[in-house]
Amino acid sequence: MATSASATEAVAAAETDPLTLSAWILTQQHKSPGARGRLTVLLNAIGVGCKFVSSAVRRAGLAGMMGMAGSSNVQGEDQKKLDLVANEVFKNSLRRSGQCCILITEEEDEPIFIEEPFRGDYIVVFDPLDGSSNIDCGVSVGTIFGIYKAKNPGSGKYSLDDVLRPGTEMVAAGYCMYGSMSYMMITTGRGVAGFTLDPTLGEFVITHPNVQIPTKGNIYSINEGNAANWDPATKKYVEECKAGTYNKGKPYSLRYVGSMVADVHRTLLYGGIFCYPADKKSPKGKLRVLYEVFPMAFLVEQAGGKSTTGTSRSLEIVPDSIHGRAPIYLGSKEEVELIEKLKKECGCA
Repeated sequence: MATSASATEAVAAAETDPLTLSAWILTQQHKSPGARGRLTVLLNAIGVGCKFVSSAVRRAGLAGMMGMAGSSNVQGEDQKKLDLVANEVFKNSLRRSGQCCILITEEEDEPIFIEEPFRGDYIVVFDPLDGSSNIDCGVSVGTIFGIYKAKNPGSGKYSLDDVLRPGTEMVAAGYCMYGSMSYMMITTGRGVAGFTLDPTLGEFVITHPNVQIPTKGNIYSINEGNAANWDPATKKYVEECKAGTYNKGKPYSLRYVGSMVADVHRTLLYGGIFCYPADKKSPKGKLRVLYEVFPMAFLVEQAGGKSTTGTSRSLEIVPDSIHGRAPIYLGSKEEVELIEKLKKECGCA
């Protein structure tokens, strides 16, 4: 009876004292001596952008926002109408926050330098709508973001040197997934917290206070349509997963959505591995370092997992351009270490 009463009290507390994203961000601020609340303002602006895009995704079919925009982004990828909407929403919200000096978005070729009087000291790198090729069939899509602080805060002098830095220098990162529910996972370097958008409140409410990825998993996530182009280590890993070599004879399950946010979200919660390797078709990898690889690697490491290019830690890459690419294997620590071991054994490292 005591256990039941405790559970009832916990549910009642959650309903009458919800810990919203804004309140959680403030608790993180209080843990940082000397914090002035500027990152708090910035993260709240991102939260507002996510709520707007969540609403737009849900209304897309009714509001005529499905389908192609008739243009392509810097990577040559066809843009959806919602790509453009999401991009403008985040640009406007971030600029208006007064905390940013540079914005890097997947949808634009050049960096965006924020003018006075809206200029601040943070750089935000973001993919406004990851997985948008799936939007017309209702598959989960999302927003990915990472945040750096300028090298010389307050100087007013900002350049690409403030952007082309290793992921180890990020101060915060996260994603918001828009699906049956809208989820946000976020880190400021003190673990990972997860939030769910409560449409009745119009607020993200904490539902996963301390996300910890299992050290081992039995799910692998990779686009097997590219198998003919993989290196020997990746091929062997997948073959061994199917054979059950790493799981006492029981084969792993394959789960691949094709939306990085959705695949990484499942991996964070259930364990396993997400792979987007370099291959013959994309020798430098396919995913963008600044606004896909770094934020996801930061989150996974903060949740106790691991992320690698196959030969080195993902967060230690130094990007050579704002849209540079890299391979990635991320997820449960033991699974990622298996990939690294196979890379060395086959001479792929």
